[in-house]
Amino acid sequence: MPHVVLLGDSIFDNASYVAGGPDVVAHLRGELPSGWQATLAAMDGATTEDLPIQYGRIPADATHLVLSIGGNDALMNVDILDRRASSAGEAIGMLADIRDAFAARYEGVLRELMEHGLPLTVCTIYEGNFPDARMQRLAATALIVFNDAILRHAVRAGLSVIELRLVCSDPGDYANPIEPSVQGGAKIARVIARAVGANGTDGPRTEIITV
Repeated sequence: MPHVVLLGDSIFDNASYVAGGPDVVAHLRGELPSGWQATLAAMDGATTEDLPIQYGRIPADATHLVLSIGGNDALMNVDILDRRASSAGEAIGMLADIRDAFAARYEGVLRELMEHGLPLTVCTIYEGNFPDARMQRLAATALIVFNDAILRHAVRAGLSVIELRLVCSDPGDYANPIEPSVQGGAKIARVIARAVGANGTDGPRTEIITV
């Protein structure tokens, strides 16, 4: 029996933000065919350093893993947006240091999850819905370094990627600046079902060719 397990942060564990409405895992259960299961192992507030706690929450009968992590790692570095730099080069260097540290942690997470020998799908970090246009622009730009690390390691490992920046692109997809709403959760669940092959449809797919 197929069993999809959601790992990561409040992109999946969003029940606290939907005012009693269906959260992502509830939406996903509605998207999956009869006989399929979905388990929420993700934890609101989790970072890449917290993932080891979730490894033990993966059921023995799991057949598919889906990971969304990194948004809280980015939030922990949000002060960089107001940090002073003497040049553009110094500012870029600060971002590069943050990217390198995150990339190393993210690579370790993927390595641990891939040891389960199950199909693994990962998500990029969406750009949120900040009321201040300047903050929205800065956040979207700064997140590029985190998403670059996610995409590089996912492609290197041959994993499928859900591009959440394109999935959650409407203000109604957000319950607040950084959490998915009922509408956003439904869209995320729908694309997860497609990613794990649960709905039997072949939508448009992006192929990345390497060596």
